[in-house]
Amino acid sequence: MGKTMNARVSKCRMELPSRRRGGGFTLIELLLVLVILATLAAIVVPRFTKRSEQAKITAAKTQISYLGTALSNFEVDCGRFPSTEEGLEALVTQPASLDGWHGAYIEKGVPDDPWGHPYIYRCPGQHTGVDYDLFSAGPDGQENTADDIFNWKESK
Repeated sequence: MGKTMNARVSKCRMELPSRRRGGGFTLIELLLVLVILATLAAIVVPRFTKRSEQAKITAAKTQISYLGTALSNFEVDCGRFPSTEEGLEALVTQPASLDGWHGAYIEKGVPDDPWGHPYIYRCPGQHTGVDYDLFSAGPDGQENTADDIFNWKESK
């Protein structure tokens, strides 16, 4: 019975349609897949990049607003805004010989902008309508460029 079983198994193997030799992908198939993936990446990646940059801009605007609230609290307590020399650190550490300071006005220290640069603070402000200038130099890290994010309204 063992011999008849082996004969059936080998007969079955012979009758199965033969598969393609090698079992792998051809170079043309691999290149086609790479072209398709590159095309999808060229379409999708810029969309995510723009979203990421917009999120950073929104975060910078929110942080400037948050720092503005802390500066207002400092001004209420001390009767003035921190000087340019004291900077935003005056919101965390009491400046020498300053009465009325009830800080810290921000909990975790002065944050950097979303691009890793410190916020720029100047008091008195150089722009109309604000007591101080507070801004981020934006993604390029350069002051006075189109991508700056600031606390004053732009004059038209």
